Formats: sequence, structure tokens, C-alpha cells
Amino acid sequence: MSDRIAALLARAPVLDGHNDLPIQLRERVRYDLDALDIGRDQSAAGLHTDLPRLRTGGVGGQFWSVYVPCELAEPEAVVATLEQIDAVHQLIRRYPDQLALARSADEVLAAHRSGRIASLLGMEGGHCIASSLGTLRMMYALGVRYLTLTHARNTPWADSATDEPGVGGLSDFGRAVVRECNDLGMLVDLSHVAESTMDAALDTSRAPAFFSHSSARALCGHPRNVPDRILRRVRETGGVVMVTFVPGFLTEECRAWMGALLAEDATARDAWLAANPRPPCGIADVADHVEHVREVAGVDHVGLGGDFDGVSATPDGLDGVDGYPALLAELAGRGWSDPELANLTWHNALRVLRDTEAAASAVVRVGATDAQPPAGLPRPRPPQPRGGA
Repeated sequence: MSDRIAALLARAPVLDGHNDLPIQLRERVRYDLDALDIGRDQSAAGLHTDLPRLRTGGVGGQFWSVYVPCELAEPEAVVATLEQIDAVHQLIRRYPDQLALARSADEVLAAHRSGRIASLLGMEGGHCIASSLGTLRMMYALGVRYLTLTHARNTPWADSATDEPGVGGLSDFGRAVVRECNDLGMLVDLSHVAESTMDAALDTSRAPAFFSHSSARALCGHPRNVPDRILRRVRETGGVVMVTFVPGFLTEECRAWMGALLAEDATARDAWLAANPRPPCGIADVADHVEHVREVAGVDHVGLGGDFDGVSATPDGLDGVDGYPALLAELAGRGWSDPELANLTWHNALRVLRDTEAAASAVVRVGATDAQPPAGLPRPRPPQPRGGA
């Protein structure tokens, strides 16, 4: 790592939008943290993530995905999601000098000042709330700070990018979910959703647009990617697209390869991968997507969402969470200034988190100052001013 990139990451570390380590802990060792100790390098075990490589990669904040498969029935998905949330809390308790739970922009900053990695929770797929606003509110109480409206399949109230149209974007209940997220201060994550759902959510939401792990559809036509038309809407809302490193979302050749892989029976995929290596894909391809999002949406509206430990293959040079400095060096070589790189790694995502909190605070403020309490009860106090950068 060059001195320039090291100095940059010390000031503005990576705040990454999506990492699937918790599902690996579930599937590999059923959350036995002694059997899979991320305090040590786990690259030999085939993992992309561990604490030493997070440090090497300059990661200062991580949204941990508390994903569970959408094949689970909704009540079962809620239980499994709670177990995923518990796993992240267990990690934080196990490594208190390395990780800190972060439930707000201020807590992200406090974790960074203390030398720890801010650990946020992102819930991937609306099936995890079982069509219940009460469940959504309780997930927020446990620390979840974004909801991806769908995963690979539709929910009863939202259409997925990789399923047949169901409700034409969002149903009335789907719009209620978006409004409830706004009221809570929870990011509405539009990765995985159909383009019609993107529009419906953007039409409904009063908070900035947020994509936790998506790339540019103009460069790769996968429906999981963001069209230029939506990128312009992201800019208009003050939002951010966290560019992902999934090869199938980066090049057309890798898109076709990933489609063939997913068509295989799950039990045969390892053999298929051995016989069908990934087409060429590297850091330059990721940088191309970062630059395209910058070109269309603006430098204030692009971030990074690697999707490490959620994919079977990564681009060359991005084999794990220690790879971020190499990507930053590629962008620096293309003329990115230090302030522009700092926006990409840290400031844009932090701003969107803070602005989403502010949208919720505005609702509380209106309710506190405008609503009349019943006779004989004291008037609620308005929220106190927020601190932080």
C-alpha cells in the first residue's frame, strides 16, 4: 500500500455497504466462533473476511448482512434473521477491542475515533419481516439500519429484479414499509429490487436513495444493476450507490458465466466451477463501474459495497477485504483526488446515513411541536440538537 493510500484510509476508511460473513458463520459452523475464529486470517478456509484483513484493507465501518435464504417461510425467516443478528452481536462481544456496534452516524464516528471497526446491521430481503411492521420496528430496535426490500424473489408486497413481476413495484403495504423505514431512520435498500420497485420506493420515500451493493447497468446488463435513469434519481435525492465487486454484475462475459453457474444444481456447483473458470475480470472492471456511477450520479453519490463472502468468485486483485487499497490505487492512477477518494470510501455513505436519521428526526420534531397532548399531560419535549461532523 502506498503512503498516499495509507494516509487517506487513516483519515477516511472504507465504510462498506455489504458483507455476508454472518451467513458463512451460520452455514459453515452454526455460529461456533471457536471453530471459525475471524481474529485470525481465514483465507486458507476460503473466507474473504477476517479481522486482520479488514485492518489491512483500511475498513473502518462495515454493514454486516443479516441475510437468510428467501426459500424460508416468512415466520422461519424471522427466526433465522434474529439468529443472524445475534451472531453479529456475539462477534462484537468476542472482539470488543476490534469491533463496535454502530446504530447511527455518530456511533460510526465514535467507533472510528476509538480505533474500532463500526459494525452496522443490514437486513437483506423483505421476507425477513414476515409482512409485519411490528417486526420491522423490533429489528430496528436490535440495531438493523437498512432493509433490502427484496432478495432474489418477490415478497408479497415488493417485486425483485430476478423474479417475475408481482405487484408492479410496490403494493400499498410495500409503500407503508418504506414510510415506516423513513419514520424509524432505517435506510431503504434498493439493491435486488426490480426497476419498477426502485421507482415506487423513490416516489414514496423522503430519505436519500440507497443501494448497498449494486453496479452500473450501462456497463453490464444484469437486472441487479442500476440504470442511468435511476442513477440520476439517486443524485436528485442526495443518495448513494455502493458499487459491488460481484463479477456477474461487472462484465457481460461474467454475467453469462454466473447465469450458467446458478442454473446448476447447488450440489454440483463446485464441480462446475472447477471445469468452468471465471472469465477475465479484475480491479479495472470495478473501477469502470465506480467511474460510471460518478459520471452519471456525481462524485458525492458513489460508494463501495463489496459483497464479500456472498459470492463464489471475486475479481482478480480483490480476493478479500484487504483488497480495497488496490482499488483506490487504480482510481488514484485515473486522476481521482484525495477528497474524491474520501467521498467514495467514507463521507458519502456516512452522509446518507445521517440524512436518513434526520428525515426520521423531522417526523418526531413535527409530532412533538404540533400535536396537542391530552388535557392534563405535559407537552413532549422537542428532540435535542444532534452533534457530530
